[in-house]
Amino acid sequence: MSDTAPGAEDRDLLVIGGGIAGMTAAIEAAEAGCRVVLVERSPSLGGRVAQMHRYFPKLCPPWCGLEINYRRIRTNAGITVLTGAEVQSIAGPPGAYAVTVAVRPRHVTDTCTMCGACPAVCPAERPDDFNCGLKRTKAIYLPHAMAFPPIYAIDRRACAAECDACVRACRYEAIDLAQPPRTRTFRVAGVVAATGWAPYDAARIDNLGFGRHANVITNVMMERLAASDGPTAGRLVRPSDGAEPRTVAFVQCAGSRDENHLPYCSGVCCAASLKQVTYLRTRYPQARIAIFYIDIRTPGTLEDFYAAVTADNDIELVKGKVARVEEDEATRDLVVTAEDVMTATRITRRVNLLVLATGIVPQSAGLPDSFAVDEFGFIANRDRGTGLVGAGCVRWPQEVSATVQDATGAALRGWRAVVRSARG
Repeated sequence: MSDTAPGAEDRDLLVIGGGIAGMTAAIEAAEAGCRVVLVERSPSLGGRVAQMHRYFPKLCPPWCGLEINYRRIRTNAGITVLTGAEVQSIAGPPGAYAVTVAVRPRHVTDTCTMCGACPAVCPAERPDDFNCGLKRTKAIYLPHAMAFPPIYAIDRRACAAECDACVRACRYEAIDLAQPPRTRTFRVAGVVAATGWAPYDAARIDNLGFGRHANVITNVMMERLAASDGPTAGRLVRPSDGAEPRTVAFVQCAGSRDENHLPYCSGVCCAASLKQVTYLRTRYPQARIAIFYIDIRTPGTLEDFYAAVTADNDIELVKGKVARVEEDEATRDLVVTAEDVMTATRITRRVNLLVLATGIVPQSAGLPDSFAVDEFGFIANRDRGTGLVGAGCVRWPQEVSATVQDATGAALRGWRAVVRSARG
């Protein structure tokens, strides 16, 4: 490999993003013999999968799969993990890239034992982004119960400049408020971008009332409400008053398949809503549920999942777009007005809780220009000898098992770039 960046650290492959796609690509490449750098901008690995309550169609919790991946990373000396880090640039020719990575200070060292003394004395709070802002954490916080690496982090934006309460409380001297930012450069043969997705901003969909009506939530928020480590310890309740919902509606394609928002289908939203129906059915068997949809799309084996869930007579499927959502000020219930295409009539439904199935937005913004994107922001690189590869939902919308397969393929393409580089 040519010396494109004096003083750079030699590795074989760099993976951007520490979600399920990035972890899979890094692990598979490392277990094939590559030396891998895994770069994640948040304080912990796991990505969107770590926020889920259950996978579909088996409805098993994500932590078993994540814990296996964490162990594979922890025990593999070929993987270097950088959290709180972002790629700044990719320079050089294919096979000899110089990748510059900016690493933000965590302010907590790996001598942290997670004893809990620091948040107990911290006077400052911050919105809990892991829980979609449904609760708050202290300025020094553990990202979530199964965070990897298992170390606290400090959000200095939430701290008073003169405060050092956490430093004085830590008997292990694990807190360094003067820790500086760092820049590291790596020479690699290939780069895998697995930067994942974010939910579409539901507040931009004026007629659905998100942000104005407390009991209109998104599907991502629903996952956190259902999770045992979530803001309500798994209780599926209304945000306005903590009451258990007796009637719930789901609005599919909230922003998707709409030329004013996301013109494409996000692929997994229908199955995700059906999965969340099972959460409600498990906790509230008597609840009545309505699903407003344009088309229900559950391809392949997920068709069986669709058939099993919708066999429930208390689930109403309404083919038609929702025109507006209004709030009853006295009860905080929602009145949903929609077109029923099958009967060619306008219908209304009164519900305690409304869940918006928001679409998938690829997180490609901020990637170096070396990665090409299509008109929707999905990575369009097809390798073609460059060693630049996309993986997971930043490449196209997909569910978890497909993402793992796609990331394994990306690892293979990255490995081929390493082999090409070694051959000169």
